[in-house]
Amino acid sequence: MRWGKETGAVSGKGVSGLNWSDWQWQFGNRIRSMRQLTSVLRMPVASLALCGPVLRAYPMAITPYYLSLLDPADENDPLRRQCFPDSRELTFSLGGVPDPLEEEKDMPVPGLIHRYPDRCLTIVTGTCAVYCRHCNRKRMWRADEPGRTREELQTMVDHVAKTPALREVIVSGGDPLLISEPILDWFLGALRAVPHVEVLRIGSRTPVTLPMRITPELCAMLKRHRPLWFNTQFNHGREITEESARACEMLLEAGIPVGNQSVLLRGVNDNDDAMRELLYGLERISVRPYYLFQCDPVQGTDHFRAEIGSGMEIMERLRRNISGLCMPRYVLDCPGGGGKVPLQQSFSLPPGSGSGDKHCFDNAGQMD
Repeated sequence: MRWGKETGAVSGKGVSGLNWSDWQWQFGNRIRSMRQLTSVLRMPVASLALCGPVLRAYPMAITPYYLSLLDPADENDPLRRQCFPDSRELTFSLGGVPDPLEEEKDMPVPGLIHRYPDRCLTIVTGTCAVYCRHCNRKRMWRADEPGRTREELQTMVDHVAKTPALREVIVSGGDPLLISEPILDWFLGALRAVPHVEVLRIGSRTPVTLPMRITPELCAMLKRHRPLWFNTQFNHGREITEESARACEMLLEAGIPVGNQSVLLRGVNDNDDAMRELLYGLERISVRPYYLFQCDPVQGTDHFRAEIGSGMEIMERLRRNISGLCMPRYVLDCPGGGGKVPLQQSFSLPPGSGSGDKHCFDNAGQMD
């Protein structure tokens, strides 16, 4: 069964097309509570008793739009796995920690992560349209967090201004497109005004989970701050819909390149067919696959982590069979400025390729 504007997943009644297309309506009607979840699943509250402690530790939020893409009754649905609470978030651990990338150690001012010499990342809010259960910042989730104040954002700008080596600033969260649009406009403008800042980048999953947020007004505002790059996170081919494709197209038409940073997730995309469908779909909507991340060892996400060897085998098989334009780099993000380590099998030249400086076509006999 699919849920959507016709079925009224939240209220039990159908909703108007106008409301459905309004991102603020979508955000305000997210599934947040056990009562709403059991209503969607049409199950008694007692049957989901194990989810109660999970939601007290890690809040839940699912937009009606994203809910309409999944089968809430299928525990193995790859989209449901990404957003429904799971008791294993509390009961199953292989040694995950709250902050595996040690971001808190690299914050010279609150909310600004400075791990690399030439770029930094700003966390402007902890709020997301959908709380992805595999998130590497689950420690920051807060219910209805308003976002950082202008004074806190100014402190980040001041740090960037006094650090000449910083040429790129990433605006992230949570989801930065969920803070006040005038505040985001001001913040991007303040960063752009710093002479040594050459490039801005936004990381947002709204094209996937809340595509209605990408409006003509938002795109016009973002366009004023170019060069600006936009990275999102599609993890499964079913997330590529007419609505999400339109959102990406609007950004592209504003001159904003759109890239994708997927996460390899067990039971979601850790097989050749699912990954191929995702990568082909991204190419069709002109979104460049950028990274495929090995799932970080975050506390509460161990059940999502696929084996690195399995991921390398998937990528090697895909490398031999799909266009290079579709291929992301499979990487492991490391703490302490260690960078993103490529994960790939060692390559050997095929028979007849030659070695050293000798190329396979250097054999004159092959030219006859």
